[in-house]
Amino acid sequence: MVYLLLALFGGLSGVTTVLFGFGGGFVVVPLLYRVLGAAYGAHDPAGEAAMHIAVATSTCVMVVNALAATRRHARAGNIVWPAIRPLAAFIGVGAVLGAGAAVLASADFLRWAFVAYLGITILDCLLRQGFLSRQDTEAPRPLAPAQTVGGGLAIGLVATFLGVGGSVMTVPLLRRRGFSMTRATAMANPLSLPVALAGTATYMATAWWRPVALGPWHAGYVDLFAFAVLAVGSLLGIRLASRHIGRIPDQLHARVYIGLLAAVLLSMLLP
Repeated sequence: MVYLLLALFGGLSGVTTVLFGFGGGFVVVPLLYRVLGAAYGAHDPAGEAAMHIAVATSTCVMVVNALAATRRHARAGNIVWPAIRPLAAFIGVGAVLGAGAAVLASADFLRWAFVAYLGITILDCLLRQGFLSRQDTEAPRPLAPAQTVGGGLAIGLVATFLGVGGSVMTVPLLRRRGFSMTRATAMANPLSLPVALAGTATYMATAWWRPVALGPWHAGYVDLFAFAVLAVGSLLGIRLASRHIGRIPDQLHARVYIGLLAAVLLSMLLP
């Protein structure tokens, strides 16, 4: 039953990846956190490390999701490569720093940081101009050097610390530079790849350096069984959702994006 649930949510993470650029973290992290906590209990090492395992496994699933969704969007012509290439290296550096910090943080701190991050992002999208609406005649503008360096480091650090892929920072950033929701969410996927690769490697390495008895079928903090089931489900979800790329009206796309963030926030606030 648990693995069926993981497969279903993996499929949902694939849908949100290809249509909203989420990378799966906003679906995978809350689900795994709940499942692991219920399965192992608070006194088992895996139960105590549930949030760390959820974040680490999410970054691993993101590798699969980001690659598959990037391929789909590239074939559809939705990715403007010159606009995002400069960000990738700085995001990768920030990702290593974020993963190292997450391993040292407590599970409660990770959970509430995740909640705070979601809340701030939702308010920013609702209250600051430039996200919910966009002029069709507005031409996309390149990122300033400070946005490329500072923004890249911040996106990588925060995204890997919370296991969310960075789309909640990259999509609003690109949206406010004049890109449509289709292009902004499409370009979030290749930018999630350095986060996923650096984060996964760091979570595996630091868990071995700081060993925790999590049982078999764990590579560092990554739950390999959960990863495999989630990855298969997500690939199916990406395949099914790809036919809807570019078909969602821009303003509706932006509103649904915020609504999904709010749903995840509520799920993390439940006891």
